[in-house]
Amino acid sequence: MKPPKGVIIPERKFFLRDTTEVAKDLLGHFLYVEKRDGRIGGRIVETEAYLFRNDPACHAARGLTERNKTMFRQGGIVYVYFIYGVHHCLNIVTGPEGKGTAVLIRAIEPIAGIDVMFRNRPGITTLENLANGPGKLTRALGITRDDDGTDLLTGHIRVFLDPCLKKNKPKIVTSARIGIQQGSDKLLRYYIANHPCVSKR
Repeated sequence: MKPPKGVIIPERKFFLRDTTEVAKDLLGHFLYVEKRDGRIGGRIVETEAYLFRNDPACHAARGLTERNKTMFRQGGIVYVYFIYGVHHCLNIVTGPEGKGTAVLIRAIEPIAGIDVMFRNRPGITTLENLANGPGKLTRALGITRDDDGTDLLTGHIRVFLDPCLKKNKPKIVTSARIGIQQGSDKLLRYYIANHPCVSKR
């Protein structure tokens, strides 16, 4: 995928770091998908970290399975799972191979391919509600289990870094994660303060 003008293509080491640091550092940067409809995506505004150790909400907490095997690959790989028989969720694997940690992308600010996103989410009329939740995001971007295992450095799903954030970092709010029963006390959700496209403030 050809990067937009002025962005930075991350190196693998960006994703090989501590999961909580990656979850925070992704905020404000860009997530794009290239499909038949063209390029669609936007600015990441909300994430959650899922840790292997002492985190019962993490899919990898009970070890390697057929369902979660992508989580045990090296950082920078897309992990997509299907939940409640309804929603797909997009995660970015972090850390070295075998670690089993990932960042859930919970919300983006739509920037590119907005018309396609509206077609993918019929009935939605506002930009703020297009991709302000993990299930909404994957529907808007057309992401399914077929995208599981995509390499963010070479595939049709990419993360690009905004160089402007080196000087103007967004204010980040930390809170408990949403929609989980176990590990709900852990403060591993991060979002850009006062952003209208966040799922819940």
